[in-house]
Amino acid sequence: MPPFADHKDLYKTIDNILIGGVNWQSFKIQYSGEKPDVPDVPSWMNQQFDVWYCNPHEVVHNILTNPDYVNDFDYHPFHEYSVNKDECCYQDFMSGDWAWQQADIIATDPDVLGATFVPIILGRDKTTVSVSTRNNKYYPLYLSIGNVCNNVHRAHQDVLCLVGFLAISKTTNKHKETEEFHDFQHQIFHSSLAKILKTFKNPMLKPEIARFGDGHYQCIFYGLGPYIVDYEEQVLLTSIALFEEDMSDVLQRDFADIHQLIAPDILHQIIKGCFKDHLVTWVEKYLHHVHGKREAEHRMDDIDRQLTAATPFTGLRCFPQGRGFKQWTGDDSKALMKIYLPAIEGHIATDVICTFCTFLEFCYLVQGNVITEDTISQIEDALHRFHHYRSIFLWLGVIPTFSLPCQHSMKHYPDLICLFGAPNGLCLSITENKHIKAVKQPWHRSNRYNVLGQMLVMNQRLDKIATLRVDFTKRSMLNGTCLSDASGNCLDTSCNNPPAKPSNIIPDTAEPNADIDEGEIDNGLTEIEAHVQLARTTHTYFDPFTIYHSLTLISEVMCAQTVAVLTIELSIPNLQDLIGHFLFKQLHPCDPCDPCDHATILLDNIPVYDGQISVVNSASSRFYAPSDLSGIGGMRREHIQSCPKWRNVHARYDCMFINAQPDLEGMQGLQIAHTLCFFSFKYKFVLYECAMVHWFDVIGDAPDEDTGMWVVQPSFDGHSLNISVIHIDAIYRAAHLLPIYSVDFIPHAINFSNSLDKFCTFYVNKFTDHHAFEIAF
Repeated sequence: MPPFADHKDLYKTIDNILIGGVNWQSFKIQYSGEKPDVPDVPSWMNQQFDVWYCNPHEVVHNILTNPDYVNDFDYHPFHEYSVNKDECCYQDFMSGDWAWQQADIIATDPDVLGATFVPIILGRDKTTVSVSTRNNKYYPLYLSIGNVCNNVHRAHQDVLCLVGFLAISKTTNKHKETEEFHDFQHQIFHSSLAKILKTFKNPMLKPEIARFGDGHYQCIFYGLGPYIVDYEEQVLLTSIALFEEDMSDVLQRDFADIHQLIAPDILHQIIKGCFKDHLVTWVEKYLHHVHGKREAEHRMDDIDRQLTAATPFTGLRCFPQGRGFKQWTGDDSKALMKIYLPAIEGHIATDVICTFCTFLEFCYLVQGNVITEDTISQIEDALHRFHHYRSIFLWLGVIPTFSLPCQHSMKHYPDLICLFGAPNGLCLSITENKHIKAVKQPWHRSNRYNVLGQMLVMNQRLDKIATLRVDFTKRSMLNGTCLSDASGNCLDTSCNNPPAKPSNIIPDTAEPNADIDEGEIDNGLTEIEAHVQLARTTHTYFDPFTIYHSLTLISEVMCAQTVAVLTIELSIPNLQDLIGHFLFKQLHPCDPCDPCDHATILLDNIPVYDGQISVVNSASSRFYAPSDLSGIGGMRREHIQSCPKWRNVHARYDCMFINAQPDLEGMQGLQIAHTLCFFSFKYKFVLYECAMVHWFDVIGDAPDEDTGMWVVQPSFDGHSLNISVIHIDAIYRAAHLLPIYSVDFIPHAINFSNSLDKFCTFYVNKFTDHHAFEIAF
């Protein structure tokens, strides 16, 4: 018998859940000033605007009582110092100076002494749910608290809550630029915000008792924390005094300075603003200024071809037509940042290359999970060098001035980091992601009639379900399965059924060569044991060992099932010898002799294997990357491909970082290898899982001076490629190589599928993600 009679019964059951899901309410707002005595009165003066919101006070209480955040919750401000260098470390919001200063102010009042300070974090950003019409715009308002750690915010958990939909005032082209309409837009926003936040007025003046996720009650004191908005919203927010009347008592206690509380916005200020809107545009203007229109267009076409020739990488979107498309997204800008530098190197001056290099260094430094005082010094140094090198655009007359708000905001990042901690936790990226779940998906699931009402109901039901799941988990009601419960094996969950272990499952629904190229957020624990399993659907269980990396082979079997057949497929005549050398190293790990040196090792001592093998076309690498998009434990997973027909079109063989000398830092302890094949076999009842790789040699003993990236070239053993077999435990993660294109224009026949075979030297792309930036230095 099904648990629900129909969809109405399901919705009724969800609506009857008593926990979670704060009720929505609304108010109307209308212009009440003097109207002009003309027939054509602007429509916005007579229109009533609906503002929907839920009680933010209750929303905060739901966050405080959520047991999921118990281990990722800061109850008081703190300063953290590194053990080695005795320098201050900035990470979560409560580790910043602003929270510390607010605690000092609160402590001066004996009535609130000992209370837990709860900063209210607000964020908003207009969003369009229909790109085709661009008329369906919404103005959501989000809320969180500063006590929850950054890893929870970055993992896009439910700590960021939708609390309102603000009104969007529209008018005709005739009136939209008038001073009266601009004033009304400011007033409608601030009046709405004051009305919604009014429930915090008394708790900001007098502490209250609240229950926390650990079950204890504490005295709490609220305060307005930083506001997450883009530049246009910052102008709207700070143009007039916030809460001129209703919140005046709070402001008199110096608990809110709106001009100080503008949070850094990496997405719009740095990535979309400085990079896409400024630097990329300046390069095109530079080419027109130096070479003229026709030659500039010719060079821009070559830059597009070089972008097209960038090798594929997990999570990196391709540019099959270059960068010349109209509708840019944040993901497009982020992807272009990772591969743009080598593409323009042969067409522009060295100072322009250094401008991009220093800018990218600044971007990746400010996005770190933990920012130390030494990192802040590096940020300031990168910013100083960026300001120095960018002057070439002004000197050549490409641009008239550097008076640009987005670039000006970069100079404030060191101070904002000290105030609010690492900015990658509280930035507009989390609101952009929340748009998908709270606005765009509900809109697309609606029937387009009274859409906002349906969206509100959907969000309330989702909140109820999420809260109910947390409650069931806390009560151990989700342990076991329905089948085990029905068979009587789960009568006593506290004794007979241990807590379920988290698992990472790669779905078994994809067709061969299916698109599994996107990097994945891994919600597994940070303490894991390295695990390898030759199966298409992988179940990974974690034991409490502090190992930060694991590889899982994903089965997509090729034709070869023996060493002889694989020798033919790979065109490697000495494959059997390579496997023998691999086995010798595995069986004699302490033997310093090279198995290829027959003067010291007899051929009879080299194992011989020519039996059955199992070939797979990809590997899944799990690694600790808290500064990138990752799970709550900082874990991320990516796929390393070794596929003769990727997506049934072309071959794809990825490159990898290999742990050569773990005791050394950066590229000094790593090697670059090009994967040719993943395979496994059993020798004397022991399973060996391996990778056939072609090695790359590092050129020089330091990165390239202009680009900041290491340069590598294919390694040769005499006239043959330097190939060997390694155990997959030696693989760290995927590496991204970008060709060094030089000054010659590349042929049209070169693309991302063959660029690794067409060029002689490559950059080790440290800008592919933050984790690569941290290890490939």
